[in-house]
Amino acid sequence: MTAPTSQPLDVALIIGSLRRASWSRRVAHEMKALVPPTLALREVGTGELPLYNEDLEASPPAAWTAFRADVRRADGLLIVTPEYNRSMPGNLKNAIDVGSRPSGRNVFDGKPVGVASLSAGLLGGMAANHDLRKSLAVLNAMSMPQPELMLSRAATLFEGDAGAGPLAPTTREAIGKFLHALDAWMRRLIVA
Repeated sequence: MTAPTSQPLDVALIIGSLRRASWSRRVAHEMKALVPPTLALREVGTGELPLYNEDLEASPPAAWTAFRADVRRADGLLIVTPEYNRSMPGNLKNAIDVGSRPSGRNVFDGKPVGVASLSAGLLGGMAANHDLRKSLAVLNAMSMPQPELMLSRAATLFEGDAGAGPLAPTTREAIGKFLHALDAWMRRLIVA
């Protein structure tokens, strides 16, 4: 894997929530403003991916082909996800399944990955974060071990009534540290 040193690293941003006004989507979009200039976030959608079915590999759906190409061309990934029923959302798991197949053409192989999770509760999506890391480890993706970003009480991550305002300063600080660490993690793993 190589990346030109004079250009920002291309980071595929995958958002685990499909809802337009989700906390995960809001946090992910705020990350675009906080990312170091050495990284360029490019959103890669998962909502249009048909459920993985090996029978379709004879003539893969166009959405699968596009998703695989988008992830393959990225220098690394940033995944921002909520927690559903103590795990990752179904669309995110499906995207991992689509990208990991067919056998021998796993688009996640060797990719550095930052995993961020959040929830309305106190644990910050910890179960989703760890389940996602477990799946990525099997695919030889290189999840950044530290710092972990698990944001709890999603409604308090933003200022204003019901979280309608900008990111709270403590949230901005935590996300900024995480994104700078992701930049360093990616540069450690990518041969320039």
